[in-house]
Amino acid sequence: MSADQIAAQIQSTKALPVSPSWLTAVLASSGQTQRNIPTSALTKTALFRVLASDFRGSLLTNSSSRLPVDIYDPTVQERRLSGPIPVQILDIEDIGTSLWSQVEAIERVERGEAIRGREIVRTVAVGEDQEAQENSSANNNGNSAAPNASGSSGYGPHRLILQDAAGTKAVAIEMQRIEGISLEKLSIGAKLVLRNATVARGMILLNPASVDFLGGKIEALDKPWKEGRKARLLERITAMQNE
Repeated sequence: MSADQIAAQIQSTKALPVSPSWLTAVLASSGQTQRNIPTSALTKTALFRVLASDFRGSLLTNSSSRLPVDIYDPTVQERRLSGPIPVQILDIEDIGTSLWSQVEAIERVERGEAIRGREIVRTVAVGEDQEAQENSSANNNGNSAAPNASGSSGYGPHRLILQDAAGTKAVAIEMQRIEGISLEKLSIGAKLVLRNATVARGMILLNPASVDFLGGKIEALDKPWKEGRKARLLERITAMQNE
């Protein structure tokens, strides 16, 4: 199966206009084209590579698959993005939780603790006594939330910075909860496809009907973002106190 055929299949199933030349180079560099690999497996591998890529290098762009270059303009009361427009997430913020609460949650994780319901419990690391883990679950009667390993409730709503394949950035606000968008689940560089999304005063309004969450991650962005999150929160708190 040629790169053009794989790209066409990804376009039809995921609405991602993958560059055949980029795809050819990526598959060749990993030796995928030299082996007798089933078409379905080759397509899955290609999609995985696309979702782990920077869209600015892996996708083709045309007017219908790009954000308007003036999307941030607050003087435009409302407009519609017909799409589909593939974008990647550069930043996520839980605007439904105070900054101090988020810092405290991160510090609980650093101490090996997590929140279950109204209790602070010690998390069980992989390889520790399985019986202790089972007893911990039983003591909560099965009614409490799962431990949070990211330092946030994950309920949002969330504010996102999105970027399209042409490099245009935009602010987006989660108006209704969207599966996959939460601090404990989402990786920086994760991919979305926008369809018929409303933009109001320079902000994209996200709801389940207008978003296809595809997942993915850009490793070079995700790791430093997570490692620096606590410092960024503390910096914002300090700035607010000094105002």
